Amino acid sequence: MRRSYTEDAMASKVRINRFLAAAGLGSRRKCEDLIRAGLVCVNGQKVDRLARLVDPDNDVITVDGEKIAWNQKKIILVLNKPEGVLSTVSDSFNRKTVIDLAREHGYTERLFPVGRLDLDTSGIIIITNDGELAYRLMHPRFKIEKRYIVTVEGRVSQSTIDDLVTGVVADDFVTQPCTIRVLKRGSDTTELDIRLKEGMKRQIKRMFGLYGHTVVKLKRVALGGMEFGDVEIGDIRPLTPAEERHLRRLAKLA
Repeated sequence: MRRSYTEDAMASKVRINRFLAAAGLGSRRKCEDLIRAGLVCVNGQKVDRLARLVDPDNDVITVDGEKIAWNQKKIILVLNKPEGVLSTVSDSFNRKTVIDLAREHGYTERLFPVGRLDLDTSGIIIITNDGELAYRLMHPRFKIEKRYIVTVEGRVSQSTIDDLVTGVVADDFVTQPCTIRVLKRGSDTTELDIRLKEGMKRQIKRMFGLYGHTVVKLKRVALGGMEFGDVEIGDIRPLTPAEERHLRRLAKLA
């Protein structure tokens, strides 16, 4: 049966948060924060509903006064982040960010990091303009595994490990079960292999802090079961088609 003009018009519309994510403004959650902050306008009118539908071909969408274009080309990069680099798009103190590194390697598109690694943490981080993929990679519901090599002060006891792997409760956070394997116990430090399927802020540091252990070195070595061993510290490259398909399968995206 032939569709009506109204049905065709509705089919061409998308939710405003999806449009902003596809345009490279960040994950859907980040884009919703922009809407709540009153920074998003459609045809000159401030958006006051997260479910607002827009027509990418005909509506004029602005964020903080800047016109935003619909971005159909998806870019997904893997960076081996050095210590001392921020996992942000920009920094008010002019410190180097992962996006600065991407620019140095010739990537000029609007990009953002998926999740974050602390300033003193190194390792694998995804940089993209695909807001839907970013949202799913970060959301604990999709259980995307992240693997870390961690060195902490002190000799971590087996009872502490048993507590951590089953999940711990503190005043302001609760962790889900994880996998921890001791790699080496020294006289005053312990090296561990840790696999998480969530990613709360400073989670590993806070977990071990509950038991009196300070993290002295932290490196993310794998994401979604992929180690990216060919990417040296400070280097960046696009995902291969096979790597992208793997991540999209984990995130339950076609």
